[in-house]
Amino acid sequence: MKIMRYEAGGGASYGILDNEMVYTASGDLFTGLRRGDKVGSLAEVTLLTPVQPGKIVCVGLNYAAHVTENDASRAVPDEPVLFMKPNSTLIAISEQIRIANPNHRTDYEAELVIVIGKRARGVSEADAAAHILGFTAGNDVSDRVLQAKDGQWVRAKGFDTYCPLGPCIETELDVRDVKVESRLNGEVRQSQTTASMIFNPHFLVSYISKVMTLDPGDIILTGTPEGVGPMKSGDTIKVEVGGVGVLRNPVTNR
Repeated sequence: MKIMRYEAGGGASYGILDNEMVYTASGDLFTGLRRGDKVGSLAEVTLLTPVQPGKIVCVGLNYAAHVTENDASRAVPDEPVLFMKPNSTLIAISEQIRIANPNHRTDYEAELVIVIGKRARGVSEADAAAHILGFTAGNDVSDRVLQAKDGQWVRAKGFDTYCPLGPCIETELDVRDVKVESRLNGEVRQSQTTASMIFNPHFLVSYISKVMTLDPGDIILTGTPEGVGPMKSGDTIKVEVGGVGVLRNPVTNR
């Protein structure tokens, strides 16, 4: 099932996407939604971020080829590298990425995103799937100058609009070998599958749940493959996760 949020009557409603048509959804996002009446085509609705997370947890350096592409001295991590983004970074499909420091290299990072569906605290890898609602696509926008200067990543990745998310949540995705791709102005820049992850999504949910409680609606950005690169005002960046859809965002300066 593809679940999305859309603008309706000045507020937000959940819907179900089927063959490019949006239908109303009744029930609860985390315990079950039922499809209702047709709203219109996907092109006729304004999509919002598919979930409103309490926490945005991120994993760095989770594809071996990406670990050394910007720093040849980096070692492949033996545990997941964690950081977080503020909720003010979130934007939906078609909203503008506003580059905070146009004179800095600011990169796109295509990522598979986990959406938590059931409270997870200290869960095992074997039980992790039961705590996942589904998956979506994300873009971990990153200021490389500040990332290098600060030695940690909160400021570099924490500016408003630096976490595009969407277009929908796919609840039935087999993430063992899903393609994660980015296209800058139509040109493929990243193209790798989740089979190349150092730490798989179920392991990540288990690992992170032993650090912090994960609540329904929380999201986990699972890391980006090799091929990251800079964006500038006037560009369009697309992130596609197989089975989920395409997250498209224009780029401008703040």
